[in-house]
Amino acid sequence: MPSNTVNLSSLVAGPLTDSSGGRLGQIQDVIVRLDSADVLPPVVGLRARIGGRELFVPVAALERLGPDGARTATTKLNLAQFESRPGEVLLRRDLLDRRVIDMTSARLVTARDVKLTNEEGAWRLAGIYSGFKLRLRRLLPRGLRGDVTGQEQFVGWHELEPFVSHVPTSRLKLAPRRLAHLHPAQIADLVEAASHEEGEEIMAAVGHDKELEADVFEELNDEHQVEFLRERSDEEIAAVLARMASDDAADLLLEIEQDRRLPVLNLLPTAKQLKLRRLLGHNPSTAGGMMNPDFVAVSADGTVEAALARVRQSTLRGQLLSTVCLLDADGVFAGALALTELVCAPADARLASLLEDEAQAPTVAPEEELPEVARLMTDYNLVAMPVVASDGRPVGLIAVDDVLELLLPEEWRRRSAGARQ
Repeated sequence: MPSNTVNLSSLVAGPLTDSSGGRLGQIQDVIVRLDSADVLPPVVGLRARIGGRELFVPVAALERLGPDGARTATTKLNLAQFESRPGEVLLRRDLLDRRVIDMTSARLVTARDVKLTNEEGAWRLAGIYSGFKLRLRRLLPRGLRGDVTGQEQFVGWHELEPFVSHVPTSRLKLAPRRLAHLHPAQIADLVEAASHEEGEEIMAAVGHDKELEADVFEELNDEHQVEFLRERSDEEIAAVLARMASDDAADLLLEIEQDRRLPVLNLLPTAKQLKLRRLLGHNPSTAGGMMNPDFVAVSADGTVEAALARVRQSTLRGQLLSTVCLLDADGVFAGALALTELVCAPADARLASLLEDEAQAPTVAPEEELPEVARLMTDYNLVAMPVVASDGRPVGLIAVDDVLELLLPEEWRRRSAGARQ
């Protein structure tokens, strides 16, 4: 009974025979179309060496594929010289022993073997095996390799996203929409675990969504931020910085070559320039260097409903929306309320009255050092803490993740997203 699955390692270097059993040549590779609309890419044929020539054997001419090789449906074949066609990849040349993205685990995995499956008479690419010992298995003579067992690390193709920039005829790119389902930190981990070429391909895909691109840059470590900005123009760097959180943009600006900093800074929108210049005037390990100058501030005389409306209108995200600063008539800091307090309060309640009912959390001056900032945020269980200047006006908000980033050792900051063998 014909098998409905076969591994690439069993096919490659196997015999190609005709319908009578006569040997025609040797299988060199298996060709699939990755630009197909099908969930599992279809096999379109084989590359085979016949009579000293590299020829294309269409899948329609094959009667059988199996661990012992392939057999044609006839004794006479009219075969064309092999040449790569757009949209096609050769599994041995373009996929085997290369890394792909496992979208489920957000990790890089290496294709140590490839599984093909027959569905309703059509051969398709089912997925890969990533176990390292499979590479050793391929060193054995074909007759001693045996079958890949279900205990090996198999990943279905629908869970994978391949790198294709190395494929000479590929018109495909990494799918931006699929990558967008990952958290920016996960994408950053992939970039850091990837080779430069793989990282460039990921960043090119992410670049289709400029906001996501900025988020990923915020998550990259300093080395990789510089790596993927080095070959960009000043205008392109400024475009990335303009979309980043101001505190992260200031940090990144300091990482690029010194002679490029001012030209890039001058290309930023005026409001962004002013924020970055203020941040750059502070030591990075002080409250002024850690803070983000973007925050939500409302009048203490206003209502809860008005404050929540301001929050909804804000373009800020995450921890920067967790705390709302209240100002008096002169713009002086009057206190702060957590977003959870506002959500739970009556819509018509005056903000000032809520301050009277709550013990006020602390603030810090821009010159405050990291240890004191960390102590206060820990003591008061703060997600974010206001920074108040000497004139009493709030100038920024420190998010807890910015404190943790400075406190954690460098080698602990990145999640373990290395390539899985």
